[in-house]
Amino acid sequence: MKRGSIFETDGIPRMSEALPLAMQHVVAMIVGCVTPAIIVSGAVPGGLSREDQVILIQSALVIAALSTLLQLFPIGGKAKFAIGSGLPIIMGVSFAYVPSMQAIAESYGIAAIMGAEIVGGIVAVVMGLLVKKIRVFFPPLITGTVVFTIGLSLYPTAINYMAGGTSSPNYGSWQNWAIAFFTLIVVTALNHFGKGIWKLASILIGIIVGYLVSIPFGMVDFSSIGEAGVCQLPSLMHFGVQFEPSSCVALGILFAINSIQAIGDYSATTIGAMDRTPKDDELQRGIVGYGLSNVVGALLGGLPTATYSQNVGIVTTTKVINRWVLGLAAAILGIAGLVPKFSAILTTIPQCVLGGATVSVFASIAMTGMKLVASAEMDYRNSSIVGLAAALGMGVSQATAALASFPTWVTTIFGKSPVVLATIIAVMLNVILPKTRDEQKEEAKKKIKIEQKLEEDHREFGE
Repeated sequence: MKRGSIFETDGIPRMSEALPLAMQHVVAMIVGCVTPAIIVSGAVPGGLSREDQVILIQSALVIAALSTLLQLFPIGGKAKFAIGSGLPIIMGVSFAYVPSMQAIAESYGIAAIMGAEIVGGIVAVVMGLLVKKIRVFFPPLITGTVVFTIGLSLYPTAINYMAGGTSSPNYGSWQNWAIAFFTLIVVTALNHFGKGIWKLASILIGIIVGYLVSIPFGMVDFSSIGEAGVCQLPSLMHFGVQFEPSSCVALGILFAINSIQAIGDYSATTIGAMDRTPKDDELQRGIVGYGLSNVVGALLGGLPTATYSQNVGIVTTTKVINRWVLGLAAAILGIAGLVPKFSAILTTIPQCVLGGATVSVFASIAMTGMKLVASAEMDYRNSSIVGLAAALGMGVSQATAALASFPTWVTTIFGKSPVVLATIIAVMLNVILPKTRDEQKEEAKKKIKIEQKLEEDHREFGE
């Protein structure tokens, strides 16, 4: 393999250049990658055993690594039916699925999440194959509403964690709140006053500082570290697979949304760092790869992955698009996932520390959704779509007794997580409510452009 620049897609750069840049990506995403696994393991009635919790965290890291490598180095290269986008993208376990996974874990266990993830992966593959036709139903207004609702729905989780976790006998104690706010202050201060790696790694540094402060309070139990092994490969279907229909529907809808959401990350990467828009075949291969990697991930005990926007931000800021740099980051994640002792250390982090560190992440998710919503004109029509979708989604999920007379599957799909109901309502209203004349003109222009593009593609194929 030829020597290459870090600003070129191909070619192997010098290790002295590649390693610091790879570690930058790892630091930016590792907390976000493992925290959903910790949250979901706590949602299971009685909680997962420490051993199973370690395995769930391990699988999250390993699957994130494999998913990233598939996107960077597609199976089939640049052939039309290759799998993987070939773009400089980092994949990791996504917070977008956490509210629904918590609901599924509470009612049916981890096996039902794995079964629903397989179905969701298949949905993503279909979305990838039909991406040109389907993306029209998910403009920024709709995806923004969904992302905003996801952020809002995660706030109670963060607050419960800040208080020490609902299963903790010390839930709500002043010690938990003190350490949670101390961690939050560290993260916030680094975000706003830090520079370089201090700003980039603010959440990781906040967790480390909060962790060290919590040790004198007797909140950290190191016993699980000594019991964990040195090296362990993910095992096939360790948690089992259960295809519970309502869980499959709930996650399937989220996978469809995330497939469209991924287009934004692909576009941001290519426009910001490569001075071009993503090609249709890159989008198709990338989303299909995203779906298939989640099918495999579920069989290996991994939770649903998605593109990581914070790493997209790093790529667009540094302009480093070399696939081997990002591949090295994926390799580091994979190695960390094969070491149970590393995962065991993560299970000892007190919940109040995680809550203090991640509440800012959840706030950021909600604000990202708000920015997407604000990118559309906030006329009466669009305000109605966003307002009604968020109101009904959040309202029904918080008034849990409101669906008591309905079958259990209705509650699982619509009552436990606001995201699914908000999505369905937003999409339906966007289709049903009449558009303004300006919007109709804009859509007509887009339709003409699409028809011209299809005609050009047909001519090229015919030749």
